Amino acid sequence: MKSHRDLNVWQNSIQLVTEIYTLTKDFPKDELFGLTNQLRSALVSIPSNIAEGAARNHEKEFIQFLYISLGSCAEIETQMIISKNLEFIDSQTLEVFLGKVANIRNMLIGLIKAVKSSNK
Repeated sequence: MKSHRDLNVWQNSIQLVTEIYTLTKDFPKDELFGLTNQLRSALVSIPSNIAEGAARNHEKEFIQFLYISLGSCAEIETQMIISKNLEFIDSQTLEVFLGKVANIRNMLIGLIKAVKSSNK
């Protein structure tokens, strides 16, 4: 790996951040400092933690940051379900975004396993 930017999981999470920012533009304005901000923050933390972890000197630290990104995936799933329950998004939109988050989660799990196995 030359850079975190070479990782597909980082690239996919950057794309998802862009999509969520576009989606949340239509959320109620009174949610700007509530659910909108929480969702955006959790999403931005995924590629940010991947990048920070990759910049560390030790694989153990990289793995720790990947686990933080994994936790952010769970936050996003929860916040998207809440968004659907509050009727900010419809069921179809929810399923599309949950699928994208699941894909990123699976990629993170695969990367964690790969880094751990290269450490042996």
